[in-house]
Amino acid sequence: MTHAPDTDPAPRLLSSALAGCAILIAVDRRSSELTAALERHGAVVQQAAALTIESHIDDATLISRTRELIDAPPDIVVATTGVGFRGWMEAADEAGLADDLADAFRCAQIVARGPKARGAIQQAGLTADWVAESETAAELGAYLVAEGVAGKRIAVQHHGSGADGLDELFASHGADVVSLTVYRWGPPPDPAVVRRSVLAAARGEYDAVLFTSAPGAAGWLAEAGRADALDAIRARAVQRRLLMTAVGPVTAEPLVEAGIETLIAERGRLGSLVRAVVTYFGGGHAPARATSAGRLELRSAGTVLDGRFIPLSPTGADVLAALFQAGGGVVSRAELQRVLPRSGQSPHAVEMAIARLRESLGGADVIKTVVKRGYRLNVEDPA
Repeated sequence: MTHAPDTDPAPRLLSSALAGCAILIAVDRRSSELTAALERHGAVVQQAAALTIESHIDDATLISRTRELIDAPPDIVVATTGVGFRGWMEAADEAGLADDLADAFRCAQIVARGPKARGAIQQAGLTADWVAESETAAELGAYLVAEGVAGKRIAVQHHGSGADGLDELFASHGADVVSLTVYRWGPPPDPAVVRRSVLAAARGEYDAVLFTSAPGAAGWLAEAGRADALDAIRARAVQRRLLMTAVGPVTAEPLVEAGIETLIAERGRLGSLVRAVVTYFGGGHAPARATSAGRLELRSAGTVLDGRFIPLSPTGADVLAALFQAGGGVVSRAELQRVLPRSGQSPHAVEMAIARLRESLGGADVIKTVVKRGYRLNVEDPA
């Protein structure tokens, strides 16, 4: 009797919008979910978490302060992160306090620092009375101070990157503050993987890097700085050869402060982040040239020509990128030879690379030879 091979079924593709795209996700939490969503559109995904989340860092203090809130219910509850609020509710449930805590919140005003925190509030069976549109602690603090916090008891659930100034702000305006820290950011699970990822991004081995938290983005950029890769990453982002993408404006702050062009997802959710990347590469927003054979876009693993992904060798991709960058202008043999690895002094190295590239492109008349000068991309709107 024969048995079918025991193999995992390939993920069902929803589209080929990300075919040829190598995408790095620099996150720890929900990385598998994000990877699967991108792979369903044809991407090849790698993970390099720049930080990890250390949950329930001080359960005894967390439970003690939870009991304080049950005994003396708060007037206001502030949820700053989704993962933190969920962790708090889970810790309360494990301690047998979930129902008592829900009763303590029944008459409280509940505010959230963004949609993810609101989602966690709803998941707990509660309702957010107000959500900061900018997803910042500053907007949340200003809103409550304007409403008046003097004499009010405020429970503040903090995020993992430390103090955000809310405790001090509310206390300075006469509030009784109960501070709760549910988790904190820890070191990356594998620093060597993070180092390799920033160097690979600088070399052009990724088409996009995705971030879901400001501390994660800051940690990844710090490693890029230590590896002397930040300038190359910034240059690739300016050229739109590397798409740096953040789940929301708060997550984007370290990138913007580093002078890196950043695509920000509209709704601050992972689904919105995936849609932003799919729309960018699949919706005609990536850099392109109109050639004699159709629209041509670059990918780290090849090119998309007239809507079809064509895989290329690293050498072929580098040569095509040099021609693409020239926008229809002539690129000399000497300039092309500089992008060839270990080409030495062979006078035929460039000719062989061009011949292989033309063959990969299916013989399409995309690359023109300019006698005694070099080569150019056969574009319809030369720069």
